[in-house]
Formats: sequence, structure tokens, C-alpha cells
Amino acid sequence: MGVLASKVGILPKDIGSLSRAVPAAAPGTLLVLGSNGGMSVAPDAGFTLLFGRNEPDVHVCVGESDTAVSRRHGLITREHSRWMLSNTGKLPIRFPGSRLILKGDRAELTAGYTPLFIVAPRQEHLLEVRIAAAARGDGGTPQMYGETTHDGGKYELRPEERLVLVCLGQRYLRNDPQPQPLAWAQVAFELTELRPDEQWGPKRAAHIVAKVRKRLSKEAGIPGLLEEEVPPPVGNALNHNLLTHLLVTTTIVKEDLGILGD
Repeated sequence: MGVLASKVGILPKDIGSLSRAVPAAAPGTLLVLGSNGGMSVAPDAGFTLLFGRNEPDVHVCVGESDTAVSRRHGLITREHSRWMLSNTGKLPIRFPGSRLILKGDRAELTAGYTPLFIVAPRQEHLLEVRIAAAARGDGGTPQMYGETTHDGGKYELRPEERLVLVCLGQRYLRNDPQPQPLAWAQVAFELTELRPDEQWGPKRAAHIVAKVRKRLSKEAGIPGLLEEEVPPPVGNALNHNLLTHLLVTTTIVKEDLGILGD
């Protein structure tokens, strides 16, 4: 029991998001963070981690106030040097993008940061997963992740870009059950109301966002941000793909609504 306890631990209360910094952990260590805290599991612990909304019955709680989420919604186990996710709940679990793991399905979790979303009718519930990977030192020797580890997932945005993107994607940040980007005319109207001394129009806002899409497509290889990559009719697909990626990488977060005066 003492050996198991040393290989299964509770994550610090103030850890924040697993997309940014993680405690020191040996390669292959599983870290899972839900709404009320998280756990770490060593790869050789022989431990099955349970997650769901009913905190007494699971190790990591997610979607605790949403009865659409199952009491025990899924589990993560170590099998043959791989961490495997199993969906035992009614609702699908979404990987970044559109891949869905349905009830009874299983999927492998890869090294690094993976935000998982339980897709409920009214909103999606985030379960953060990270598997510590060996980092290379100057001499090529594997090192353990330290407290300042950063996965480089976030992207730099200029203040003007952040302002327009947060306005454009505010329905996503406000947990709209079926969010869509605002219309350019609405974006221009709200930014003019917020900053009446600046020249805001639909074309200016659209131009700023288009430049961000092109930059991330070119520099980071993010798919689905250019018109030639999306089948017609394009509609809101390009901006929806951009906003979804910025949210998944925590490049924009709820706290950014403050720049709109919220």
C-alpha cells in the first residue's frame, strides 16, 4: 500500500492549467485535472484512474453540476507502455478538433498535453490530461519535467488581435451551448462602443483576424484556417476553427472577457 501511495499523488491545489506548468514527474507519468483538483499516476503504479461527476465515486471530478455527465464517465489505464482512455459514460468525449470517443470506445493518449471535453447538451466539460515526456538535456540525457515546464501550445497575440478575437469569439467564452463567431458588423459595432475614439469597421476587424489565420497556418501548420482547406460553403468554418484552436491551447481564456468591459 505504501509503494502504491508513493506512485499515486494529489496535484497541488494551485497548479492552474496542465497546458502551462506541471510538477516534476518521471517520463510516462499521467497527470489528470478536473474541476475540483487532480491526480498524478506513475506509469508502473498499476492504478486505474476513474473520472466523472460524482466525486465520492471517482478520483477526478468533471461536470459535477451537470446530470447529463455520468457518475463514472470514464477511466484511464496503463496497458503495454500506453495510457488508454475508455468511455464508460453516455455522452461522447471529444479530443481536440472533432474526434469523438463514444460510449464503449477506447483511445490511446499520447505524450504531452491533451484537453478532453465531455460533450453535454448545454456545454462541454474540460478534463485536462498530460503525460510527462522525456526532455533532452544538452548531452541528450532524458530529464524530468520541472515546475517551469511549458509545452509551447499558446500563441502570441498582439493586443489589437486579442481584442478583436475575444469580441469575435465571446459566445465561446461565455459557454454558449452552440457557439458561433459574431458577425463582422456586430464586432465592429461593439468595438466602436468600447473604443469610440478608434476607427472600427467590419473590414478592419476581418482583416486583422485573416492575418492571424494566415500566420498560424504558415508558422504553426494549423489546418482548416485557409479557404482552400475547407470545402464550400465556407461560412463561419475558418473563424470557428481558429477560435476553437485558440481556446484549446488557452491562447484566449475566460479572463480575456475583461477587455470587453465584463
